[in-house]
Amino acid sequence: MAKGFFVTGTDTGIGKTTVSCALLYAFAAQGKKVVGMKSIAAGSENGLWMDVELLLAASNVNVSRQQINPYAFEPAVAPHIAAQRASREIDLEVIRAAYCALSMKADIVIVEGVGGFLVPINQQQDGADLAKILNLPVILVVGMYLGCLNHAVLTVKAIQSTGLELAGWVANCMDPQMLAIAENISTLRRQLGCPLLGTLPFDRETDIRQCTELLDIKFLTENHRK
Repeated sequence: MAKGFFVTGTDTGIGKTTVSCALLYAFAAQGKKVVGMKSIAAGSENGLWMDVELLLAASNVNVSRQQINPYAFEPAVAPHIAAQRASREIDLEVIRAAYCALSMKADIVIVEGVGGFLVPINQQQDGADLAKILNLPVILVVGMYLGCLNHAVLTVKAIQSTGLELAGWVANCMDPQMLAIAENISTLRRQLGCPLLGTLPFDRETDIRQCTELLDIKFLTENHRK
């Protein structure tokens, strides 16, 4: 297997954490040592960053929160703004070092990106630079709602411009009222040029573990061997 995957999305709040945790549970079910990483978290609830807590719960390797989440900020704003407000600057080398430490302990590291793929990280770098420094195959989560075709195609072009491998994409059905959803998914299957790894239905009651059955883990396992 590849040492891990970088999970990004067409926007913020798009389902990256759900997909990342589902991947962790699925690979753990294959007997692998897995750990999730949220390199940058912005937006806490009662002193907790829920994305970090969910990734930690889905991991089966004993690591600290600091290792899986080098940067955590209180306000739910873009990471470079959150860092400025905290009088800090996000250093991608710190994140890379944390990832390398995790990769020594686990067979698979699932790294969840922050916001959309090109969100600014600091004054010079963005989410694409974060993905490049980790050099992992990318999985794109596409939020299915009106406007998703443009968002998905633009994001894929941005990923391709980095030279990183786009391992596949996941359709996350976020809007139960979306018209022509099957046709939109069909259009994206033609246009994105990478495998559809699964479709997550709109259901707020669905447990993350149930989503593992909806993702094509077999494809990732067979096509990303070392």
